[in-house]
Amino acid sequence: MTEFLKAIGIANPGGTGWLTVVFTFVVAWVVTWRFIPRVRQFALKVGWADQPNARRLNKEPLPNAGGLAIFAGVVAALVVATTLRPILIQEVQVQVLAILLGGSILVLVGFVDDQFGLPPLFRLLVQLLAALLLVAVDIRFHATFGTALDPLLGILLTLVWVIGITNAINLMDGVDGLAGGVAFITAMSLLAVSAQSPQWAAATLVLSALAGAALGFLRHNFHPSKIIMGDAGAYFFGYVLAATALLGSLKLTTAFSLVPTALFLLLPILDTTQVFVRRLLRGQNPMATPGKDHIHHQLLARGFSQRRATLTLWVITLLFNLLAMRVQGLSPLVIGVTALGTALLLGFTVWRKLRASWKEAAQPLRA
Repeated sequence: MTEFLKAIGIANPGGTGWLTVVFTFVVAWVVTWRFIPRVRQFALKVGWADQPNARRLNKEPLPNAGGLAIFAGVVAALVVATTLRPILIQEVQVQVLAILLGGSILVLVGFVDDQFGLPPLFRLLVQLLAALLLVAVDIRFHATFGTALDPLLGILLTLVWVIGITNAINLMDGVDGLAGGVAFITAMSLLAVSAQSPQWAAATLVLSALAGAALGFLRHNFHPSKIIMGDAGAYFFGYVLAATALLGSLKLTTAFSLVPTALFLLLPILDTTQVFVRRLLRGQNPMATPGKDHIHHQLLARGFSQRRATLTLWVITLLFNLLAMRVQGLSPLVIGVTALGTALLLGFTVWRKLRASWKEAAQPLRA
């Protein structure tokens, strides 16, 4: 077993130890999975729910506080990790704490926005502050184009990246299970990359917790959803994924240096880009109230069910991430193990609901 783990590069993933990674993942998964029903019950009681309207797909009030359970699962898992490997945490604590602090700020702002509504400019300013927090602890792009403006350019690209990905994940959260699945697949792929080097210990730790929380949430969020993550969860997923993708001390020597990193989150990037372009061509404000012009809305308009649209976009996300891992130089064995593990975990999570829907669809045929 040890030799196999060494062969695929995770005998000591990211310098953290594979037992720490596995336990962190499992704790985040269990805590999120078990905590969500209680959050859902309380949310319905106090009215923390999205009401049906012309833009939303739900036909009845749907609790939107899932982001709180996701955040709780990640924090609980990282606390367990500090107990298992306190020396490790001392080495990476500044970066981990910075990501958690920025993420917690966005969870709070997203939650308030979910329940009461906040001005877009205020949300943007908070996202900017959270991105600057990462820059302050050197989680950023490092431009080396040979000009005096390189440090400033690196910071600017970092701010655009973090704010852009944070909002892109939020904008994809329009179909049951989509944003959570995209976050899980991307976290697993980035985890495979970070496991290859001790310098990415912070990323390995955070990503294992994020992946576990995403999987635990999907157990309740795949169609028909019992709860949604809301802006709180989407902001948290987007921010943490954007931050961990930067933890490899990325050096930008050409414009194409951004491509390997962007490939991991290419679907949210493409979705947000095409929405902006379409709205500009129609003479609309790209930052206007969300409409039904995202990729998942287009699939639904073509007759896809929510489940089929979600599964289709999960597959596309996985393919982009496999390409990203290959561009990053990972071996075919590592890529294959990551793809298989990701697919099996997703299948295990959604299998019951898929089987129930197939049985329901087969009943009229038998009749």
